[in-house]
Amino acid sequence: MVQIGFKSNRGVVRKNNEDACFVIPGSDVYVVADGVGGNNSGEVASRTAVEKIAGFVNENDIRSNTQTDDIFTFMAKAVAEANTAIYQLGKNDRRYRGMATTVVMAYLFRGEGYIANIGDSRAYIFRGGELKRITKDHTYVNELIDKGVITEDEAETHRQKNVITKALGAEPVAEPDFYKLPLRSGDVLMLCTDGLYGEVGEEKILEVLGAGSNMNDTCAELVDLAIRAGGRDNITVVCVRI
Repeated sequence: MVQIGFKSNRGVVRKNNEDACFVIPGSDVYVVADGVGGNNSGEVASRTAVEKIAGFVNENDIRSNTQTDDIFTFMAKAVAEANTAIYQLGKNDRRYRGMATTVVMAYLFRGEGYIANIGDSRAYIFRGGELKRITKDHTYVNELIDKGVITEDEAETHRQKNVITKALGAEPVAEPDFYKLPLRSGDVLMLCTDGLYGEVGEEKILEVLGAGSNMNDTCAELVDLAIRAGGRDNITVVCVRI
């Protein structure tokens, strides 16, 4: 059994909400996307991503895949279908040229969490009073951290911290990263866009997740915290308690 909550808000500064999320409780699949692009195209990219992934999950039996490799292959196909749709839209319609989106997708199956991500939307696990990030950002500053050029603290204030190196729809082929982790009773899996973690520190997120509220209230409180901290970006959070 899981308890699910989700919340999305355009924040204080942005005119549009270019984030999107989708939950498919019957399949235990959860998706968060953060679109980029001029005019309204970021909105189109993120919405297309979650709709195409949800469509693929609904049209194909994800639970018929019981081995890790097969599950990740299924997730890769869902992401690839979304990538092709976004890429073609951008190629064929001048209004959407250059649009792309981040995506983080989670699937829960037989006590395991399977995660796929492209870009800088993240998955976290809250367990036993600790918060751990599962995914790795596909960003320019993260590459600098990996090479030892800058520290994680320096990355927080780096002027190019928002530069994404990988996004859905940016290239003809999408290559997500995959993660697998065991899940225990009481765990909270959190998917979010940078509008949350860019405004709210991990200590505050930890405090909210540890309060034991229901998942909808938890998501609402996290979004409110991000808005009170400045709300400079769209904010989307999905929380799933095991």
